[in-house]
Amino acid sequence: MTSKNSVSFVGFACVLLASALWGTTGTTATFASGVSPLGIGAVAMGFGGLLLALTALHSIVKSRTRIAAQWPMLVLGSASVAIYPLAFYSSMHLAGVAIGTVISIGSAPLAASLIERFFDGQKLTTRWLLGAAAGLAGAVLLTFSESAGHDGANAQDATAVLYGILLGLVSGLLYALYSWVARRLMQAGIPPRAAMGSIFGVGGLALLPVLAFTGAPLLASWTNIAVGVYMALVPVLVAYVLFAYGLARVSATMATTLSLLEPVIAAVLAVVIVGERLPAEGWIGIGLIVGSLFILTLPIPGRRRRARPERSDAAIDAALITR
Repeated sequence: MTSKNSVSFVGFACVLLASALWGTTGTTATFASGVSPLGIGAVAMGFGGLLLALTALHSIVKSRTRIAAQWPMLVLGSASVAIYPLAFYSSMHLAGVAIGTVISIGSAPLAASLIERFFDGQKLTTRWLLGAAAGLAGAVLLTFSESAGHDGANAQDATAVLYGILLGLVSGLLYALYSWVARRLMQAGIPPRAAMGSIFGVGGLALLPVLAFTGAPLLASWTNIAVGVYMALVPVLVAYVLFAYGLARVSATMATTLSLLEPVIAAVLAVVIVGERLPAEGWIGIGLIVGSLFILTLPIPGRRRRARPERSDAAIDAALITR
């Protein structure tokens, strides 16, 4: 194996491992007995965000003047980081781990395209329309399959699933929004580590009051404590570090495609460990949403020869549809 192939293999493995770790969040959260989804979200992104900021502290301090000049963007991105995990874990709590995860991931690239359309003037392409159609069809199938999946389903079950799906769409929008803000900060000359570290750090600080009000059950047992520590350290800190390390060694398109492992892992763990049940149409819905991600992320023939973007742009482009 050549040195170049070795580097690519390491990058490939890091991105796959990061995606697998992201896929464990929903199932892990179910082991925290008595902890609300708000408490889970606050501890995961609160402490995790602060740890990410600490790892980038040197870069943040060096770029403090440029960051301060972009304070409106920083506020917008940090607010999105703070609200995102609350919506994401509430979505899984109401609609189920598999559906909440897939809806959140599947809606993020579509939301990113809409944000770029309204704020950057980019046109919506036929490719985007195809991806949106596949994602919407998958979401509809998931909605009906989960409602039908409850034995003796009633209006309350259907309403909970609907709210969960809506919150999943909100989390996808917020994820795309803070990724877009991070890109804008990088385009303003702020290094990637400083841009992401400042957004996550301020967002993590904003989540600490939520954690103070909702996090007491996290200390009720050693299992709950272990879940809290895992959520902050592994899917946030370790996974983001692995993803960044891998992204420096494989293309952004490859990293984005490999990250599609996350919804697959989430769905399988939800069925095998949590005991969720999805009928055939539910799996078809998941397949359509994952398919929409392929449509939106695979390279278009004939465009591969254009100049490669800078690494910071490539990184945030990949981050728009990964976690």
